[in-house]
Amino acid sequence: MSLVPLWTSDAIAAATGGVASTAFAVDGVTFDSREVGPRDLFVALKGEATDGHRFVDQAAALGASGFLVSEDVGAPNIRVADTTIALTALAVAARARTAAKIVGVTGSVGKTGVKEAIRRSLGRAMPEFVHASVKSYNNHTGVPLSLARTPADCRMGVFEMGMNHAGELAALTRLVRPHVAVVTAIASAHREFFASEEAIADAKGEIFAGLEPGGVAIVPFDSPHRDRLIGWATPFAERVVTFGLGEGADVRATAFTLHPDCTTATATVGEHRLMFRIGMAGAHWLSNALAVLAAVDAVGGDLALAGLALAELTELPGRGARFAVARDGGTATVIDESYNANPASMAAALGVLGAVVPPGQGRRIAVLGEMRELGDGSDAFHAGLADAVAAAGVDRAILVGDAMAALADALPRRITTIRAASATDAFALLDKALAANDVVLIKGSNSVGLGSLVARLRKAAA
Repeated sequence: MSLVPLWTSDAIAAATGGVASTAFAVDGVTFDSREVGPRDLFVALKGEATDGHRFVDQAAALGASGFLVSEDVGAPNIRVADTTIALTALAVAARARTAAKIVGVTGSVGKTGVKEAIRRSLGRAMPEFVHASVKSYNNHTGVPLSLARTPADCRMGVFEMGMNHAGELAALTRLVRPHVAVVTAIASAHREFFASEEAIADAKGEIFAGLEPGGVAIVPFDSPHRDRLIGWATPFAERVVTFGLGEGADVRATAFTLHPDCTTATATVGEHRLMFRIGMAGAHWLSNALAVLAAVDAVGGDLALAGLALAELTELPGRGARFAVARDGGTATVIDESYNANPASMAAALGVLGAVVPPGQGRRIAVLGEMRELGDGSDAFHAGLADAVAAAGVDRAILVGDAMAALADALPRRITTIRAASATDAFALLDKALAANDVVLIKGSNSVGLGSLVARLRKAAA
């Protein structure tokens, strides 16, 4: 741990234009009172649902040593007019003081996994000098928070950026100011807010507008929107790097084998040739890994160490992590993809389930939550999953949420299909049906709450 504090009260006041009640120093920043640690700065945000000022006492009890507030509190603080604006100002100051190489990541699918894999790849050589956004903090408050946490002596930074409306990424990327900007993939996520997939590609292409001079844009070669993304990148990037399987990709898998629990591959990265293993299963993770290698190479990282980091990437909760649950006579395997879902990521996860051969007389079970923010095409997108469910060899499908009615109607009769109104109901149905040797995939939009189902299963497995 660095002996230099992350922020002093003087530095916070200078960055935000606030007034300090007294001198203090902090080693972390958070706006969630449940995540407060010793010597944190607690930012009391005011939102539609709650007001962070209500949790100042709780944060102090957990060890916060300073507070960013817009009203009087009985603790060391920086007083500002608006804490949300002040958090953004602190993020700007953090970005301005660091000399780190910065990688920005966005995409319809895969951005959190790619961000994490880049962090681990760069951190293989210097873990204490690599900073990355945690969890999926990728929106108008999460990105400033992640930037505000950046240590002054950081050498590499990796930041995830998300959006569900046009214009949002343009604002975030100008905060992050990446030297390398990665688009993982384009798919029909948040279609409720976009007229077409092309419009989604345009919104994702906004990330390139924030590139620093001499910056590198990384785009998916095999995407039907490749040229559209290159068009967005060209005015801002000194160099555009493509990744994929197709002939002509700058970072290309020349050979690969998809295994039930991993992938082995050989890739060319410019003039380099790398043989490596990916600890996560599925064709989508092969694509993710190529994006990671492209980013690591673009910032001058060690490709061999990146290959080792990809092999060690086996446990990403909510995004493919696996664990065993005891059942009479043995165990069942759970594939946790509960964090989020759209048509592309659903199909990819079902492909992983289909590659797993249940031992003995085990079954493949899919607990699928509805996909949200799909707009007028919701029924068609849900019904369109039927082919992927059938191809995966699913024996039993537990479908959660009203929108899943369209998929239930489209599934072949051979698949035992059960509807559930909530994650709680789905747990009861799964717990009753689950047997030794079964393999279970759990996936749905985050707001469906299937993460709570996974948590209950993990508790039982402990």
